This record gives sequence, C-alpha cells and structure tokens, in this order.
Amino acid sequence: MRVIVTIQHPGHVHFFRHPIRELQARGHEVYVFARENDVAIDLLEAYGIDHEVLAGASDSLVSLAAVQATWETKLLRRARRIEPDVITAIGGVAAAHVGSVLRTTSLVFYDTEHATLIKKLAYPFADVVCTPSCYRGDVGPKQVSYPGYHELAYLHPDRFAPDPTVLESLGLAPDDRFAVVRLSSWEASHDVGHGGFDDPREIVDRLEDTGMTVLLSAEGEPPADLEAYQFETEPERLHDLLAYADVVLSEGATTAAEAAVLGTPAVYVNPLSLGYTSELESEYGLLFEYTGEMRHVRGLERTASILEEPPEAWARRRQQLLDERIDVTAFVVDRIETLARTSASNQSTAAVNPS
Repeated sequence: MRVIVTIQHPGHVHFFRHPIRELQARGHEVYVFARENDVAIDLLEAYGIDHEVLAGASDSLVSLAAVQATWETKLLRRARRIEPDVITAIGGVAAAHVGSVLRTTSLVFYDTEHATLIKKLAYPFADVVCTPSCYRGDVGPKQVSYPGYHELAYLHPDRFAPDPTVLESLGLAPDDRFAVVRLSSWEASHDVGHGGFDDPREIVDRLEDTGMTVLLSAEGEPPADLEAYQFETEPERLHDLLAYADVVLSEGATTAAEAAVLGTPAVYVNPLSLGYTSELESEYGLLFEYTGEMRHVRGLERTASILEEPPEAWARRRQQLLDERIDVTAFVVDRIETLARTSASNQSTAAVNPS
C-alpha cells in the first residue's frame, strides 16, 4: 500500500515517526513531504526519515497564504504521480484538499479546538478526522475518537525511554533539581492576540529562590535579560530533559502535555484551555492549567506547592494515565492500514465494474 504523510510542524515529526517506521516494516511504501517550520526538517534528518521539502517557512500571516498555496500545489503534483491509498496529516488542510481533488482517502488527526481556521479549511474535505476522546467538538459522522493524546504516539513507554546522558550534556548532576520554562512566540494563527506569563523574569527569580536550576526554552528570541538561561541541546533530546525535570512551566500546551505524560508535573499558563490540558488536570493531576486574568500569579503559587510533593506521587498518577490510555502509534497504524485496504478494495471494485 502507498501512504503519504505530510509534515508542517516539529510536533508532526514526533507524532508520525513511529508509525512511519512501523508501516515501512510491514512492507508499505511511505512518502514523507514536509514544509519548513522551526526545527521540523532538523528532526526529520535526526531521525533518518527520508523526505522531500516542498515549501519554505512563513514569517507572517500574509506570507503564510503564499506558502500554503505553494505547499498544496506541489503536494498535489507529487500525489498525482504516487497515487496513494491514504494521505494523512495533523491538521491536514493540504492533505484534505489534495485527497479531495484526487479522490484519495484523507485521514486527519487533530486535538486543538480553538484553531478555527484550520478546522474550517480541513474538516469539510477530510474523509476521516481522528480526535482524542477529550476533544471538545463534534465533527460529525467522519469523526473517530480514541482514548489517548497525541503525545502518547511518541512518549508512551513502549516507544520512549529517557536518556540520562542529556543531564551531563547540560552540566547537570543526577540529583540536581531543575525546572524547564517554555515560552511561546505567539505567532501561530491560533495564538494571535494571546499571551502567557506576565513577567518571565519573575518566574526565573522565584524558581531560583527555591534552589532550582532554571533552563529556558523559547520559541524565537528569548527576553534579552534571560538569554543566559537559554539551553542548547539537539531538538530530539528535549523529551529526555522533560522526563528528568522536577517541574515544567509552559506557555505552550504541547510541551506541558509532553511533560505530564512523562510523569513530570506541568504548569500551563495560557488563556486558552484545551480538552487534553483540562483532562490531564481533572483526571490525572499531572498538568495544572491557568487561563484567567490571574494566571501568572496562580501558576507561580501552584509551582511552589508542586515542589513540596514527593516524586512518588507523580509516578503513581502517570501509571494511572498509562493504564487508562492507549499507545497512540498502534492506533495510527491500524487506522491507516484499515483505510488503505478499504481504498484499495474500492478502487479494484471500480475497475471491475466501471460506471
């Protein structure tokens, strides 16, 4: 069977890298097409995933339209030659459009309710939309829900074991207490007009007052007075670091969720609540989201209480999560194979019984 996977964000590489390998191991042909965005191409190369870059990065909402047009046009040309059984993506605007034009089955995965533009452009054209069971929204009969999170496609213990050498590479000892602070750029189409921490400098100062080492990860340029806290490591090693951190404070939902499923308590400070961030708090107590006007202050208060909890408490909560949620890679592979078989069968029937 022939499958096209499209990559438009670093998180898409993480999500699809295990399904790509598993599909290839089962004898399927997998074609990966990518658009430049942050470290997405670096990750594809680090994981040794063969791919073709079809479009560059965009630096504004205006340029995004031009890049999207280039991306979709080139993807259509490649797909027309390949004649895939399934084309799949996260968000999936281009995949859904190309699939619709070629009458190829399109499979879209998504978990971000407030990305209204992507939903309006992708969902009507997609054949199947897979969402976590905690997703707040009804896509209609094409929606398939599953008990998991995107992050469990690559951070489930069957797929990931943290490498402790990441600590030494950053000058940390195994018993050092440290926090990871993740700042967003707020440049994504669904982030415009929003913000997280009032004062990142206060976050760093408060953490250092407790004796913690602070490691800063910022999309784009960090605040000038915090450049010394920015750490450098290979992008594929960030998850190793999150797994060993004592706490993660993040303006980004993905980083907060990644920490949570790894058993590291996460404080998520952002005006936007999502189904999965809410569930990780209400069901498992591994993520604490603060979205109101006092989110900065309340997030700091929660961080202080987290640091007083014994590590065993977080390990127990993570185990409960793993007991109740699935290995999402296995689900992704199953959905792709099932749809590919159906597509191939329909094409065979059409060839035998032309209208």
